[in-house]
Amino acid sequence: MEKMSLGTELKEQSPLPGGWFSNDMAPAWLLAAAAVLLQMATNGRYGYFRDELYYLALSHHLDWGYVDLAPMAPLVAYVARTRFGESLHAIRLLPALALGAEILITGLIARELAGKRFAIFLACLAVLVAPVIVNNASRFSMNPFESLFWMGTIYFLLLAMNRNQPELLVWCGVLVGLGLENKHSTAFFLISLIVGILATPERRWFRSKWFWMAAIVIVLLCLPNLIWQYRHDFATWVDLTNVKKIHKNVELPTSAFLKQQAMTLLPLNALIWIAGLGFLLFHGQGKRYRVLGFTYLAFLAIMNFLHGKDYYLAPIYPMLFAAGGVYWEMFTEAHARLRWMKIVFPIVLAIMGAIAFPLVLPILPPARIVPYMRALGVSVSRNETHMDSDLPQHFADEFGWPEMVAQVADVYNKMPADERAKTAILAGNYGSAGAIDLFGPRYGLPPSISAHQNYYYWGFRQYTGESLIMLNWQLDDAQYWCQNVEEGPKVDYPYTMGWEHYTILICHGLKEPLAEAWPHFKVWD
Repeated sequence: MEKMSLGTELKEQSPLPGGWFSNDMAPAWLLAAAAVLLQMATNGRYGYFRDELYYLALSHHLDWGYVDLAPMAPLVAYVARTRFGESLHAIRLLPALALGAEILITGLIARELAGKRFAIFLACLAVLVAPVIVNNASRFSMNPFESLFWMGTIYFLLLAMNRNQPELLVWCGVLVGLGLENKHSTAFFLISLIVGILATPERRWFRSKWFWMAAIVIVLLCLPNLIWQYRHDFATWVDLTNVKKIHKNVELPTSAFLKQQAMTLLPLNALIWIAGLGFLLFHGQGKRYRVLGFTYLAFLAIMNFLHGKDYYLAPIYPMLFAAGGVYWEMFTEAHARLRWMKIVFPIVLAIMGAIAFPLVLPILPPARIVPYMRALGVSVSRNETHMDSDLPQHFADEFGWPEMVAQVADVYNKMPADERAKTAILAGNYGSAGAIDLFGPRYGLPPSISAHQNYYYWGFRQYTGESLIMLNWQLDDAQYWCQNVEEGPKVDYPYTMGWEHYTILICHGLKEPLAEAWPHFKVWD
C-alpha cells in the first residue's frame, strides 16, 4: 500500500511529459545550434592540440585499453578521421556537436525538475557561456563527451523518479558503463552517485532488480578494458602513480580550488549553479531531487581530496545549472516586481560570456591574447607544475608542430641515403611523435618512435639504434646513451610550451642496442 501511494505521489508531482521538440525546448535547440556554430567558426584558427596528435596516432592502433586513457576516444577519433578526414574542422566536428548535445540534455534535465521555458533557457545559456565547458569542446579529447554520459545518466535517473519506472535505471547503467570506457574518472562520478542515492530516500532502489541489472551492465561494458588492464599489469594505475610521485599537477588548497570552480565556470554563473545546489538541498520543491545535490557534494569532496584539476568537475555542473534555472524561474514568478530579471540577467550573462570567449577559444591573434588577459585582470593559470609558457596551455599546445616537422625533415633529407634508411626519429613525448606521424609523410619521413605513454608499446620497429634523430632530449642525456652526438637546428617557435624549445640532436650509434635500451627510455607520466 505504501509503495502504491508513493508511486501516485510521484506521478502527481512529475512535470508534464513533452517531446524533445516541445515549445519549452525551443530555447535549448537555438542555444545548442549557436554553440555548434561558434565552435565550428573558430576551431580551425590555430593548430592541432598536442593531445589531438596523440589521439590521431592512437586511432591507428585501436585496442581495448591504453596506458593513459580508456578505449573509446581513439575509436571515436578513428570514426572522425575515416569519415570526415584529418583536418582541424573534421576532427573537431564531433566535439562541437557534443557541446550542442550537452546543452540539449541540460534543457531536458531542467524540464524534469519541473522547469518551464525560462528555466530551460537560463540553464542552457549558463552552459553555453561557461568558459571551461566551451574550452573542453574546442578540440578533440575525452572531455567533450564526458558530460553526455554523466548528464544522460542523471536524465534517466530523473525519468525513473518522476515516472516511477525503475526499469529506466538500466539506461543509467548503459551510460555509466560507456562513460567509463570514455574516461576512467567516471568511476568517481559513479561513486558520488551511489553516495547520493544512499543519503536519500532513493536508497530504496537497492532493493530493486533493475538497480542490480544496471550494475551488471556497467561491469559487462567495462570488462574488456579491465581485462586489458590485467594483461598489461594495470598500466593506467602505474601511470597515475607516477604522476602523483613526480608532483606533475598543481595541487590547490581547498579555498583556491573552490575559487577556481567559480572562475572557470564564469563568476556570474555562480548565481545559477549555487542557487541550483541550494534548490536541490533545501527548497521545498527541489529537495525531492536531493540525490543530485548530494552527488555533486560527494564529487566535489573527492576531487578536492585527490587534488584534481579544476576542469575535472566541469561535466557535473549542467545539472546544477538546470536546478538553478528552475529556482530563478520560480523566484521571478513569485516576485512580480523582479520579473525584469528575466530579461536583464540573461543579457548580462551573455555579455560576460562573450567577453570570456577569447580566453578559451582561438578568436584573437596569438600576440593579442596576453594583452587581452591583462586588460581583464586575468593571469595565465597553471594546471601542471612544470608548465612554462606566455600563453595558457590550451593555446600554447596548438603552435609549432608543422614547423618542427619541417625542421626534422630538413635534417633527415640531408643525410646520405644509406644513413636515412637506418635512421629512426625518436620523440621524447607523444606530441612530437604524433606531429611527425601526421605531418611527416608529406616530407617523406618515416613514422616516429617514442617511449612516451602508449607509444612505448608500439616499440622501436626495425631500428637498431645505429642512427637516431632525437627530439625533446637534453644534450647530457643523449651523450650518456650515444657514442657520438651531433647538434642540429634549434626548435624555438613563439607561443609554444617551454619544453618544446630544444635542439634537435643526431645520435650516431647507441652504446647498447635499441632493444636493450628501450625499457630504460620508457616515460609514463
